[in-house]
Amino acid sequence: MPDGGFADTYSPRNVLDDPSFRILAPGEVPAPDANIAAFYNPNHEIHLVQKPRPIPGPGQVLVHVRATGICGHVVLNVVLTRWAVIRSDVHFWKHGRIGDSMIVTDECGSGHESAGEVVEVGEGVTQWKVGDRVAIEAGVPCSKSSCDYCRVGRYNACEFSARPEVVFFSTPPFHGTLTRWHLHPAEWLHRLPDSVSFEEGSLCEPLAVALAGIERAGLRLGDPTLICGAGPIGLVSLLSARAAGAEPIVITDLFQSRLDFAKKLVPGVRTILIERGTTPNDAAQKIKTAAEGAVKVAIECSGVESSIHTAIHAMQFGGKVFIIGVGKNEQLFPFMHLSANEIDVSFQYRYANQYPKAIRLVAGGLINLKPLVTHRFKLEEAVSAFHVAADPSQGAIKVQIQD
Repeated sequence: MPDGGFADTYSPRNVLDDPSFRILAPGEVPAPDANIAAFYNPNHEIHLVQKPRPIPGPGQVLVHVRATGICGHVVLNVVLTRWAVIRSDVHFWKHGRIGDSMIVTDECGSGHESAGEVVEVGEGVTQWKVGDRVAIEAGVPCSKSSCDYCRVGRYNACEFSARPEVVFFSTPPFHGTLTRWHLHPAEWLHRLPDSVSFEEGSLCEPLAVALAGIERAGLRLGDPTLICGAGPIGLVSLLSARAAGAEPIVITDLFQSRLDFAKKLVPGVRTILIERGTTPNDAAQKIKTAAEGAVKVAIECSGVESSIHTAIHAMQFGGKVFIIGVGKNEQLFPFMHLSANEIDVSFQYRYANQYPKAIRLVAGGLINLKPLVTHRFKLEEAVSAFHVAADPSQGAIKVQIQD
């Protein structure tokens, strides 16, 4: 591995400066074995590109990516009554950045929810062989003993170390896994049992997000639980909370169709439609009525300030509001209500040590991810898939691209 670690190995310049890299014209049909991918750029364009097929080096595996989910959905901000796009793939395309450090400055490959089949292994790789089925963990830390975060197992914080070398595929500047042939470090692949499909394997990424939230929120058997937002992460959190034994579970959303979907997914869930103009206190009272009392844990999956306030006001003394959602950079919280009621507010940055657990739960039948996929596209149709994922009128929960 080069001195710069994985950041050098997976530098986007290796692709962008290759003479075979090019943007495909609209409607152009690529060759069946071409290494095509979906890219966005600072001009907020989404298009297919053709790039070189990688050759695995020492410790690397070449994967034929068979299924990739688009990370992104659109919600309505109740207070501002306008649409807001959240989550990374769609957000990077539409807005070109998340925060001050993740900024699209060039052509950048999308996708980080992927699974596929090993087609070639590099020197020294003994744990994988051609034909193995794998889920791809997109966050690759330095894994060095000199990194405090990696050493203690919190490798999702690797990039905040003194010398960050973390690569998270699809987070600028690094290209993503929504491509035909993807090169990956052997140690950051996870074996899929025969009973787990590529589609389910790719869904283990959002499941890992939810499982990290459930774990860090300290949810226990029988805890009255609120889930704010019935988008993809909210629904996966619903499945995870039910598997963890939460009862009762209340889920909120702005769209009745999503609440109906949640009810089909977990029939015992109690649903609350948040109508436009509803105050957080009024919404919290509806939640308490549905739950037959204040809740102990809230998993907040929207990142919207009014939704966070609702969760806070629905909380019992000593409860916890755990925020998974991505929201605006600065928000106001009801400080004295939190203080006087000893309500903890915690946040999450990606995940660590969750993939093996996610695969076990799916393989063991404790969590059924299959109903979440509502739209499927071929790799050559990736641009259309992005437009469906970003359009709330399409009713998409999880859009998948398969090859």
